Amino acid sequence: MSKKQKKRLIRILIAAALFGAVWLIDRFLPLPPWATLLLYLAPYFIAGWDVLWKSARNISHGQVFDECFLMAVATIGALIIGEYPESVFVMIFYQTGELFQSVAVGKSRRSIKNLMDICPETAIRLSDGGEEEILPEEVEVGDLLLVRPGDKIPVDAVVEEGSSALDTAALTGESLPLDVGPGDKVISGCVNKNGVLKIRASAVFGESAVSRILELVENSAANKAKSETFITKFARWYTPAVVIGAVLLALIPSLITKNPSEWIYRALIFLVVSCPCAVVISVPLAFFAGIGGASSKGILVKGGNYLEAMAAVTTAVFDKTGTLTEGRFTVSDLIPAEGITNRQLLTLAAGAEYYSTHPIAVSIREAAKDIALTPPDAVTELAGKGLQARFGDRIVYAGSAVLMQDQNVAFTAVRDEGTVVYIAVDGQYAGAVKLSDQPKKGAKEALFAARKNGIKHTVMLTGDRKNAAEKVGRELGIDEIFSSLLPQEKVEKLEDILRSQKKREKTVYIGDGVNDAPVLTLSDVGVAMGALGSDAAIEAADIVFTDDDVGKLPVLLRIAKKTVRIVTENVAFALGVKFAVLLLAALGVANMWLGVLADVGVAVLCILNSMRMLSKK
Repeated sequence: MSKKQKKRLIRILIAAALFGAVWLIDRFLPLPPWATLLLYLAPYFIAGWDVLWKSARNISHGQVFDECFLMAVATIGALIIGEYPESVFVMIFYQTGELFQSVAVGKSRRSIKNLMDICPETAIRLSDGGEEEILPEEVEVGDLLLVRPGDKIPVDAVVEEGSSALDTAALTGESLPLDVGPGDKVISGCVNKNGVLKIRASAVFGESAVSRILELVENSAANKAKSETFITKFARWYTPAVVIGAVLLALIPSLITKNPSEWIYRALIFLVVSCPCAVVISVPLAFFAGIGGASSKGILVKGGNYLEAMAAVTTAVFDKTGTLTEGRFTVSDLIPAEGITNRQLLTLAAGAEYYSTHPIAVSIREAAKDIALTPPDAVTELAGKGLQARFGDRIVYAGSAVLMQDQNVAFTAVRDEGTVVYIAVDGQYAGAVKLSDQPKKGAKEALFAARKNGIKHTVMLTGDRKNAAEKVGRELGIDEIFSSLLPQEKVEKLEDILRSQKKREKTVYIGDGVNDAPVLTLSDVGVAMGALGSDAAIEAADIVFTDDDVGKLPVLLRIAKKTVRIVTENVAFALGVKFAVLLLAALGVANMWLGVLADVGVAVLCILNSMRMLSKK
């Protein structure tokens, strides 16, 4: 607990002990009414002076109808009609409920504050003068920084010297450390676990991942879910309505029955029961806890409205490259011509691509990393077709089917489910190297889990060729595949999907957040994957996965559905109990004790229910 919460707890305990003593004195010693009132006023004011003060202050500011006003009127009214124990108990129990709420909100905030702890306090800049400790905000692009074991990476950077393992759990929810070495990119907020690193800043602090995450989380409360907005409006009308109802309940029957004390007592119970604390507190708390629970798993949600929308998602639309697939080519097959071995074919292909920086060339050389390659004497790029490499008096061609045709090479065409590089030596066909962008590990299982959590239809929108897209789509079980799409055509396809969905159904688009900004914005919920450093992702997406793991989709769906289910449970339970006890109070069946239980007791149960969102499951 905070110091403020501890002080409130001490007040409650003192007031409760004093109330117990006064109740025993009142029960066993005959005292005049004025003395009994004075004795009960001591625990009453110890427990509730701040409620009375807040009510008076709010009234002076024109804010009349709130829970403090209801508690003040109800308890003072009970004192006036001689129901001293009920008045004091209502105030003590109300303060207990408020303390419980404060602790619950604090726990929920701490779940998000853990994410805030990723912010580094200092950075060590290296220069000719040695080491200089500066604020992260003072780091400039190009600065060389020293990161010792246990330090946080201050800004996004590239490793220049050293190797280490980074703890990325606070950013991505991933428990396994990330190994980095020279040339690797590192993002701010990660904790250096063992080795000493020298890193070159690639972004200033304000543009680094850690700043974007903090800004995103801090602003998440601004985007309220429809349920939260409804509850706020509901409380605005509900509270004055029940106050008017209590006044009418006290006045009209009193005039008819000539028994004002009985009806005033019923009206006071009516006021205690009517306090909307349970609903007003528990609904935003559930969304707040849901956002906190998601952030601990590396899922950053911009607001409760997006969490609520995710609970209604039935269609998931995916980008392909970098979302469902690894986003990098790997050699998937070698198809040598007769008389050529796999190793000979790979040696020819990797040798021809020796100097190329194209991703396909890099992938072929990676596959041949165990082969001692001879660099070509000369290389000629053949735009859009491939290249020609000269090794002494031998000429090797590596490229597309069009290149083979241009060189009059008789070759065997390969079914184009991926990218194919054909190889020819001195006009003779040597074989083909097939490359493909492999589905991400766990992608198939993630889509299966997403279906179990409400996804009825899956769609892939990609600019890749038809055969390559369909190969991945079939492997992952995608329902509809649209390939060879330009960015505008992706938008048109998504518009068609949105028009065809039913009224209460929602569509989520999951993409890499850089090239997919238009469709991320257009969808009901846009999810950007692994795009911590991307302006387009942060601005266009409603939810950000802090790494490239599509397996976070079913986790997000479970959190969203659980949050909305808890909100529905809280509202139904709180209003159901309140309206039932309000009716009993009007009929004279409920007493003040039951009224307190219907108010504070229900609020505590709803808060406990909301806090289930912070469970690890």
